[in-house]
Amino acid sequence: MAEIEQSTRPMLSRVPEVTAAFWVAKVLTTGMGETTADYLVHQIDPPLAVGLAGLGLLAILLLQFALRRYVAGVYWLAVVMVSIFGTMAADAVHVGLGIPYLVSTVAFVLALAALFLAWRTTEKSLSIHSIVARRRECFYWATVLTTFALGTAAGDLTAMTFGLGYLASGIVFAVLIAIPAVAYLRFGMNATLAFWFAYVLTRPLGASFADWAAVSPARGGLDLGTGPVSLVLALAILALVALLASPSRESGRIVGLTH
Repeated sequence: MAEIEQSTRPMLSRVPEVTAAFWVAKVLTTGMGETTADYLVHQIDPPLAVGLAGLGLLAILLLQFALRRYVAGVYWLAVVMVSIFGTMAADAVHVGLGIPYLVSTVAFVLALAALFLAWRTTEKSLSIHSIVARRRECFYWATVLTTFALGTAAGDLTAMTFGLGYLASGIVFAVLIAIPAVAYLRFGMNATLAFWFAYVLTRPLGASFADWAAVSPARGGLDLGTGPVSLVLALAILALVALLASPSRESGRIVGLTH
């Protein structure tokens, strides 16, 4: 997917440039988070799995906040842990509390809107390239976690409640994620709006295809298993992060950001 956001990033920016590689990495982490969460809750006691994922997320976020600048390995490990914990949190709302996917999807939409409102009111910008202070980074990671939970609920809504299945859901979200790119490139859609529109959709996109690869044929999948799929995605993420961390890598052309 073409790049959606850019600015002249401050030297101490704490997030990566938004390039094509960024979007590929983001989709891979969503798929890995989905299958890894499913694998863990079936291998160990679910409450313990959620607790361990929460502790892992807290630990890596503390490291992320301790750094003075963006470090590819730490940042993307934080995204992976957000993906795993966000998946578990959204699933717990449905499985543990019995709340329908439609209700949880709407609730997460409202929570995300409230976060955006508070962030915009406080910091005057939702651009990720303004993440140069701790309070802004707090808003950023809270928003990222909410988008993962929302994406998980939305993906399960289309696949299970609406009966599309994982493959069809993945195709639907692949079409939907093209909307902000086209709207931005051809029709002048606000860059920050386009970015967050696409960012939310990466979650159900990656998770739908990962689930399709992992689940049994009875559920419409390829039956590769959550463990093997998670491992393959983890290796792909490691390779891509190594590329992103390389000072000599080619980032590609960046599309300008208006604010």
